[in-house]
Amino acid sequence: FGQRCVGEGPEGITCIRTDTVPQRCLTTLPSPGYWNSELSRLSHGDLYRLSVTEPDRFWGAAATDKLRWMEPFHRVRDCELSSGKISWFQGGKLNVSVNCLDVHVEKHPDRVALIWEKDEPGTEEKVTYRELLETTCRLANTLKSHGIKKGDTVAIYMPVSPLAVAALLACARIGAVHTVVFAGFSSEALAGRIQDAKCKAVITCNEGVRGGRLIPLKATVDAALKSCPTVRHVFVSQRTEKQCMMGEMDVPLEESAVCAAEPLDSEDLLFLLYTSGSTGKPKGIVHTQAGYLLYTSLTHQYVFDYRDGDVFGCVADIGWITGHSYVVYGPLCNGATTVLFESTPVYPNPGRYWEMVERLRINQFYGAPTALRLLLKYDEQWVKKYDRSSLQTLGSVGEPINHEAWHWFHSVVGEGRCPLVDTWWQTETGGICIAPRPAEEGAPIYPTMAMRPFFGIQVALMGEKGERLNANSVSGALCISQPWPGMARSIYGDHQRFVNTYFKPYPGCYFTGDGAYRSEDGYYQITGRMDDVINVSGHRLGTAEIEDALDEHPAVPETAVVGFPHEIKGEVPFAFVVLKDGFIDSPTAVLQELKDLVATKIAKYAVPEHFLVVKRLPKTRSGKIMRRILRKVATGTRDLGDVSTLDDPTVVKEIIKAHEQYMKQQGEK
Repeated sequence: FGQRCVGEGPEGITCIRTDTVPQRCLTTLPSPGYWNSELSRLSHGDLYRLSVTEPDRFWGAAATDKLRWMEPFHRVRDCELSSGKISWFQGGKLNVSVNCLDVHVEKHPDRVALIWEKDEPGTEEKVTYRELLETTCRLANTLKSHGIKKGDTVAIYMPVSPLAVAALLACARIGAVHTVVFAGFSSEALAGRIQDAKCKAVITCNEGVRGGRLIPLKATVDAALKSCPTVRHVFVSQRTEKQCMMGEMDVPLEESAVCAAEPLDSEDLLFLLYTSGSTGKPKGIVHTQAGYLLYTSLTHQYVFDYRDGDVFGCVADIGWITGHSYVVYGPLCNGATTVLFESTPVYPNPGRYWEMVERLRINQFYGAPTALRLLLKYDEQWVKKYDRSSLQTLGSVGEPINHEAWHWFHSVVGEGRCPLVDTWWQTETGGICIAPRPAEEGAPIYPTMAMRPFFGIQVALMGEKGERLNANSVSGALCISQPWPGMARSIYGDHQRFVNTYFKPYPGCYFTGDGAYRSEDGYYQITGRMDDVINVSGHRLGTAEIEDALDEHPAVPETAVVGFPHEIKGEVPFAFVVLKDGFIDSPTAVLQELKDLVATKIAKYAVPEHFLVVKRLPKTRSGKIMRRILRKVATGTRDLGDVSTLDDPTVVKEIIKAHEQYMKQQGEK
C-alpha cells in the first residue's frame, strides 16, 4: 500500500509513517458485502491493526457497505497532512439525508427516529422516520423556493427540536451548507458567524424554552441581521404561542413533502461549525459529506455498542459538535432512535435525567462531566428513586472527567454494571478518537482515562523538541499521525490558518492542542489544553476572544484572561484587568460593565468568574504577556518558575499582592 513499518508502538501496534511515503489507493476496491461478511468477524484488535496498516482496505470496505452511493468512489483517499490536503472517497457521490432518512423509510417507515424530550417532563413527542423525511422535504422545498441552492450557506439558530434536526437534513438534501449557532449566543456573536460564513438565510424560532424560561430567538436574529447584508430570508417556526414580528425577509415553513435529493460529491461541504481558537476570531471548521458521515456512524455503533432497537440518549445541544455527530448524523445514519433533550439537568428537579431514562427506556446515556459534577452534589435518592435498568452504556464528553464524577456516574447511576466510556475528541476530529470501547471482551476500563484509539486513529505523543515519544509512562503533545475520514478539511476562508494551527507544529501529524499521558500499559489519559483555550462546562473558549470583548471598554487599556479551576464547570475565565487612571480606586461599576460586555459580545457562560484589577501585566522584553505566570498566580501557586525573560520582574510581586488581597475579600464574602 505504499507504506513502510517503522517499529512497534503501544500494545504492539505497528507504527506507520505517512508523511514521507506516497499513499496509494487500492487497485481493486473492496466488493460490496466485504465489511459485513469478512471484516465484521475479526476481533477488535485485528480490526484496529487492519485500520492502521491497511487503511484503504478498511475504510473502503466500511464506506462501500455502510453508505448508499449514487455514484461509487474510485479512490479511498488522497491525503498529505503536512500541507493540510485531506480527501476521501474521490469520485463518489451520495446524499447525507438519504443515508439518514430514505434508506430507513424504505425498510421501517414507522420506526421512531426522534424522541423530543421537551422542556416540561412527560410532554415528549415521537417522530417516525417517515414523518422526519416529510418535514425535511417540506423545509428543503421552502429553501429552494426562496432561491437557496447547492453551495449556499444557511445559519440555524434554534433550540433542540425535531424541526432543528430537519433543518440540518434539509440543507444536506439540497446541498446547502449549514452552520448551527448555539441558541445561547448573543446577537453580536451570531452576527459575526453569519458574516464570516456569508449566510444567505437564517432558520430560527420565535422563542426557545429551557429550564422554564423563554428565550427570544427571533428578536436576537433581528438584532444580528442589522449588520448582515448577505442574508436574504429568515425562515421562522413557532415553538411557543407567542407571535413574533415578521418582516419582509421572514418566511413561514410550508411546502410539499417530496423533494429529490441532490447528488453531492464526497468532498462537498456539509457544514461549518465555529469554535474558539487561540486568536480572538472564532474559526469556521469545515466538514464534508461522506467521510464525516461514515466516521460518526461507525463511532456511534462501536463506542457505545449500539444495537438495532436501542434508544440512544445524548443530552448535548445541536449547537455543538456533539449534537451534530451523536444526536443527529451518527444515530440517524444507523437507523437509531435518538433523544432530543431540550431542558436542563436540574429542571424541574435534580432527578430530571434519570426520570427521563426511566420514562423513555434509554439504553445509552451520553452527557458532560459538568452536569455530572453538578448532580452529584445532590442526594443520591434523586438518582435511585428512578428505574435505570434500561441503561447499558454510559458516556462522558466535552472535557476530562474527574475521579469523583466518574465513580458517581459509574456506581450510582450505572449501578456498577454499565461500561463507562470517557470519550476524547474535538470539533475538528468530527467524531470520537479515543475511548475505552471498543475493546476485546473482558478488557479493562480505567477511571478517568480515554484509553484506546478508535479504528484508524494512530496516536503520537511529541516532546518539547518535536521528537516522537515512543516509550510508555510519558507525557507529551497529543498528535495523530495518520488521516481518518471524519477529520476537518479546512478553516472556512482561511486554509493557511488551518495548516498553521494543526499541521505546522509537528510536521506529518495533526496537532490536537491537547496534552496526554501514555500509561505504563499503553493507555491514554488527556491532561488538558496546551494553548490559550479554556474549557467552560465542555464549551471551548479562546481567551483572546474574551480579551477582545473586554478591551473594547474605554476604561480598559489591556487585559489577560486565563483558565481557573472550578468545582462544577471544570474551568472558568479569570480576568486580569488594567484600568486607566481615574477608575482604579472605584472599579465596581467598570467591572459590572465588563461582565455585561462579554455577555453581549459572546454569551453569558463566557463572562469571567473572577476579575483582578492590576496596574501592569507581566510581559517579556518583546511585549508578550506571560500567561503561564498569570495562571500560577490565579491558582495561588507561588513557585512561578523562570521569570528571567520578563521585562520587569517586579510586576509579579505587585500582582501577587493584589491577588492575595482579592482572595481575602472573596473569603470574607
